[in-house]
Amino acid sequence: MRAITLLFISSLTFCYGQKDVTKDYFMNPLDIPMVVSGTFGELRSNHFHSGLDMKTNGEEGLNVYAAADGRISRIKISHGGYGKALYVVHPNGYTTVYAHLKKFAPEIEDFVKEKQYAKESYEIELFPKSNSLLLKKGDIIAYSGNTGGSSGPHLHFEIRDTRSRPMNPMNFGIEVKDTRKPIVKGLWAYTLDKNAHVNGHQKTFQLKLIPNENGTFIAENIEALGKIGFGVSTIDKQDLANNNNGVYKITTEINGQENLKLEMNRFSFSETRYANRLIDYSYYKKNRTRISKLFVEKNNPLTVYKTKSNNGFLNIEDSLSYNYKIHIKDFKNNTTTIEVPILGKLSSSIIKKEKNVTPNLATTSENYTFNSGIVDLLIPKGSLYDDTYLDLSVTGEIAHIHNDQTPLHKNMTLVFDVSHYKEEDKKKLYIGRMYNNDKISYSRTSKKGSRFSTRTRTFGKYSLFTDTQKPTIVPINVSSKKWISKATHLKVKINDSESGIKSYRGTLNGKFILMEYDYKTGMLIYDFNDDIISDSENNFKLVVLDNLDNRATFETTFYRKP
Repeated sequence: MRAITLLFISSLTFCYGQKDVTKDYFMNPLDIPMVVSGTFGELRSNHFHSGLDMKTNGEEGLNVYAAADGRISRIKISHGGYGKALYVVHPNGYTTVYAHLKKFAPEIEDFVKEKQYAKESYEIELFPKSNSLLLKKGDIIAYSGNTGGSSGPHLHFEIRDTRSRPMNPMNFGIEVKDTRKPIVKGLWAYTLDKNAHVNGHQKTFQLKLIPNENGTFIAENIEALGKIGFGVSTIDKQDLANNNNGVYKITTEINGQENLKLEMNRFSFSETRYANRLIDYSYYKKNRTRISKLFVEKNNPLTVYKTKSNNGFLNIEDSLSYNYKIHIKDFKNNTTTIEVPILGKLSSSIIKKEKNVTPNLATTSENYTFNSGIVDLLIPKGSLYDDTYLDLSVTGEIAHIHNDQTPLHKNMTLVFDVSHYKEEDKKKLYIGRMYNNDKISYSRTSKKGSRFSTRTRTFGKYSLFTDTQKPTIVPINVSSKKWISKATHLKVKINDSESGIKSYRGTLNGKFILMEYDYKTGMLIYDFNDDIISDSENNFKLVVLDNLDNRATFETTFYRKP
């Protein structure tokens, strides 16, 4: 097993200019066969996936290696997101990212824990000096895990360019065995102006696909007129796993001429939320199926489009025939093709698209405000992708702010007037979103006098709620006057079913101890290897606060050999 190389060589210079990188510049950061559970550019909630999710055989603790020579430029530990993550910058200026780690290599672990104890915080972000924590390609830098927002053990691995834009690691020779063609889940037709229609409809509808013996598909014949477009739901599966992963490239052509190409090679974090513009967001929220729209609407600046002839729209004229093709490819160039025969024909009877018109029209280019007396709403310009008639109403203290089938690109601000509450009651009052049969989700609440506000990018139903219940603390392997000398860790579970956990602080014999919190399980863990214990008798105290500052305290005395 190779340990991390700690070098302090001032003559080592990191060049930050963009350079071509050969296929063998970066190595696989794991030493097991490459199997992925998530591909680069894969459609996720509100973003594109920025790396590869590498399977670790369902285990934690596998060696994670530096993919190339470099230095650790950033270390971040958070309860959610990437969990424990390392960022390594390389001499060519590129950066690799390793996330959801269980722990770091010993020297890095010691460096980080010293800073955590100094700050008395588990969550921390560090930027080591440029002449420290230097690495050679293949050094062990960490061990794989399941920390942060991970839904199972794996390594999230990224390669970023000199402008911190994620790039597809497969372009750098990271090999994944894949001989399987992408899978088509469905095809939809869209009408895109007030006079357009497809098979006598103006509403979006799914087309029937007929499979051919060679693995291609042909859609049912359609008759259409005007400005139309198509959307496809598709996934890819690699040879060694059955995960539903994203595809690499989608190309469309009309009568042999390419009119749209979507390719997942690189994007910037500033544009990733526009994934909500690429997909049919409303359909996804209602049906949990992501449809990639094969046309580019206004307010869609995504750079993953490589060809945009007529922005992928089709202008169908009467009495003309068209042959539309969709080619869906994975990184290994396995291809699935859909052919759509189109006849331009004016329908004598058109089923119109229903349009919900309200007095509340919010445009993309202007701020929108709404006031009901008890509730104020501000939607900044640029928050909506399309001009939208909003469904807005206030019943008592429940604010119905449109519906979550419409995406917001920026935060709206929702304000409640709480002047009719007693000052003491205001302390335990918060704004929450109601969902799924009126379950309640805490929305971060700012309190200024009699105006409580929250900023959110989710439409829905909001109201005021009271939380007077303190969090719960359940000891797992510690109890009063008991010996726990054989245990390697001290374990406690915490939970708050209303506003949620805000903070926690544990001490042993009056000294701060570093407790690692997994919000997915509610488990708090202290590692006895931190060597805080000096006596056999130890007094453990844990204080937990929720978001309304309700406090729970747990204290006990246990015995352990120092």
